[in-house]
Order: sequence, then structure tokens, then C-alpha cells
Amino acid sequence: MAIYRIAVGSPGEASQPDAIRAAFAEFFSMLIFVFAGQGSGLAYGKLRKDGSATAEGLIVAALAHAFGLFVAVSVGANISGGHVNPAVTFGAFLGGNITLLRSILYWLAQLLGSAVACMLLKFATGGLETSAFTLSSGVSVWNALMMEIVMTFGLVYTVYATAVDPKKGNVGVVAPIAIGFIVGANILVGGAFDGASMNPAVSFGPALVSWSWTHHWIYWLGPFTGAAIAAIVYDNIFIGDDGHEQISNSDF
Repeated sequence: MAIYRIAVGSPGEASQPDAIRAAFAEFFSMLIFVFAGQGSGLAYGKLRKDGSATAEGLIVAALAHAFGLFVAVSVGANISGGHVNPAVTFGAFLGGNITLLRSILYWLAQLLGSAVACMLLKFATGGLETSAFTLSSGVSVWNALMMEIVMTFGLVYTVYATAVDPKKGNVGVVAPIAIGFIVGANILVGGAFDGASMNPAVSFGPALVSWSWTHHWIYWLGPFTGAAIAAIVYDNIFIGDDGHEQISNSDF
């Protein structure tokens, strides 16, 4: 990975109208995604009465997150690039596709969007709290960390292949679908082990509302590590210096 492509950004970048609009887009996209994804879990638990985890509940969660992310990425794509994930933003930063200062602005908007979505869910459901991500019985922190790394690698690799690669061509049209599908598929794999976050902001909102931070670091370190590996691998092997083309923030 060429270090020269990584940029800090100018001090006044955060106050530029396009940066502010992009941050708002990330906020609303994250709110839409978390409200749909976490809300599906609350709705399923209410319908079951006992709230126990089942295979059907895992499928419901996977579908809700896949559909919700497809929409969230689509509605933000033309404004912020539709990251809807601090790990995706981090991967884009490492590839030189977004500055550090704009990344920080995105991260703040994403975390706030997740927190507001969980608070709205608590109010709209009469006090039901979104549960913080936790490890299942028999799953160690290292098992969960590796699960998050691998799942987020697949997610960010998909983002690079369908949305970032200058050679993507018409594949870019299906990027939101592909990104939603890989998240849904990963939930079917990792949901029974650690909840399958792949997204620090998605983990942050429920943890804040329920004030439960046990093993919360896993849902930051895992996704950021997986995102970094995916960005470095894809950028070096499939894009490279000759094929790299700086893309505007409106494109990503």
C-alpha cells in the first residue's frame, strides 16, 4: 500500500458544506440501518414472548440487516459514499479514498446515528432495550475476535470490489445489494457465536443504551483489523499504483 495516498486533510475540511452534508448522510443512513436491524430483534423477541434465541430469529436478523443495509448504503451513496460503518470508513482511509479528518467526522456521525436509533427504539417500543452484543456460551474472546476479523474482511473486500475499484464498471450498480448480502450471510454464520457485528457503530448504540460494555473492545478491534487487511490486500493486489484512481467523496 502506498503511504503517500493516505491523507490527513486540511484543518477547515470539517466545516466545508460537502463534508457536513456527508456527515448528515452517514448519520441518517446509520439511523435507518440500526433501527431496522435492532428493531427486528426486539420485534421477534416480543412475538416469541420468552425471548429465547432460535434459528428462525437468526434468519430474521440476517434478512433485516441485509435489507436495511442495502437501503442505507443506497440512500447515502451519492452524498457520503454510503459507508454506514466506521470499519468501512477506516478501510477507505487506508486506501487513500478519504482523509483522516473526514473519516473522524464520519465516525462521529455514525456513532451518533446508532445511539439515536437505539434511543428511538426504546421510546417507540415502550421501554424495550436493545441488547448489547455478547459472546455465546463456550465462545472465547479470541474466537469472537477472529470471527469479527474474518467477517469484516469479507465485507470490506466486497466494498472495495464493487464500490471502490476504478475498474468496477457496471458492477458498481449492484454494490449496495452485494454489501447487504454479505452482511446478511455473515450474520447467518457468526450470529450464533458473537452476534456478528462487523460494525463498531452497530455495537456502540446498544451498549450505550443498555450501558453494557463487556467485551465491547472485540467489536472495535476485530472490524478495524479485518477492514485494514481487506483494504491492504485489495489495494495492493488488484488496484496497485498503476490502476489507482483517486475518487471523489460523492462516489465513495
